[in-house]
Amino acid sequence: MNTTIVAGETGSMVKPGRLLSLDLLRGLTIGFMILVNNNGSEAAAYWPLKHAAWNGFTPTDLVFPTFLFLVGISTVFSTASRLAQGATKQSLFLHTLRRAVILFLLGLLVNSFPQFHLHTLRIYGVLPRIAVCYFVVATLYLVWPGWKDKVVLVVAALAGYWIIMRFVPVPGYGVPTHDVPLLDHDGNLVAWLDRQIFSASHLYERTRDPEGLISTLPALGTALIGMLTGLWLRTERTLKAKARGIEYAGLSGVLLGWLWNVWFPINKKLWTSSYVLFAAGWSLLLLAFSIWLVDVRGVRRGWWTTFLQVFGTNAIVAYVFSELLAGAIGSIHVAPGVNLGRWMYNGIHSVVPDAAFASLLYSLGFVLVCWLAVYPLYRRRIFIKI
Repeated sequence: MNTTIVAGETGSMVKPGRLLSLDLLRGLTIGFMILVNNNGSEAAAYWPLKHAAWNGFTPTDLVFPTFLFLVGISTVFSTASRLAQGATKQSLFLHTLRRAVILFLLGLLVNSFPQFHLHTLRIYGVLPRIAVCYFVVATLYLVWPGWKDKVVLVVAALAGYWIIMRFVPVPGYGVPTHDVPLLDHDGNLVAWLDRQIFSASHLYERTRDPEGLISTLPALGTALIGMLTGLWLRTERTLKAKARGIEYAGLSGVLLGWLWNVWFPINKKLWTSSYVLFAAGWSLLLLAFSIWLVDVRGVRRGWWTTFLQVFGTNAIVAYVFSELLAGAIGSIHVAPGVNLGRWMYNGIHSVVPDAAFASLLYSLGFVLVCWLAVYPLYRRRIFIKI
């Protein structure tokens, strides 16, 4: 874990040439991720704050791919910067490997905390998927820094995943669309292979896992789209032209994803190819708007920019803290069958009759606690880069 301390007065902490919009969008993504991961009542929460049950999407389903998309962009900027400073490709590869291993291990920590039972340890997860995708795309950028091969890889990943899910027979179930419905809950190749690798106690949903092995292939497509965006942002075009190009790409992604949804449904838990395009489209549109508002129009100061920067400049720290805090709250029981989180939600609900609004208030309070925990790092200009 590498700690970077920047000296100077607290204020705008953006280096010359750095896009503040990226930090703000990353902060928004992490803040919303913490919010939706910690509903006071999962059953009562408003529908935009819950994942879609299977096919389809909610705003919550767009959070993780947006963060993975930003990982792709950041990889381009950080790697190019280190190369410009004289770092060798060999040293950068070792740095990439080290970061990926740390992210993966943090994922295991988050998944197992606070019980640490090996027989129920979940290997898959958000941070392990980020670690794998980061390692692959960063290595690809070191070997081939151009954009054409990345386009080919995105197309190959998305088309290849569709072919696998649509035409490859699932042992014990048959051929999708012929013997078993396409994207059947348990009768799909992703779920089947994960059950061959791990027992039910290691899988998030017992019979399948939303961050399964095969579905990492299209997730790489998400990170590669982010990398292509980073390459676009490093061109010599004006910021307005870059934002406009990102906007057009975003609209294209949303439309293409929605169209492909007819034959290959949008599904976050299987990270379908249509989902990759659809989610990336929204990520691109958010980024275009952020660049236009912050970097083109110059709207840089305000309580909301400070709030988002706190999360955006220490994103992984904020996320890990939120997951460990949630695990700690869930493990403390104040009554039989009632943990501390449920007890606090019940207390809010006793004052706020609307269950969904009470759940939201709990979530907002949770986000605020996480923000207050990370704020001292921002205040002291300490940015922990993992």
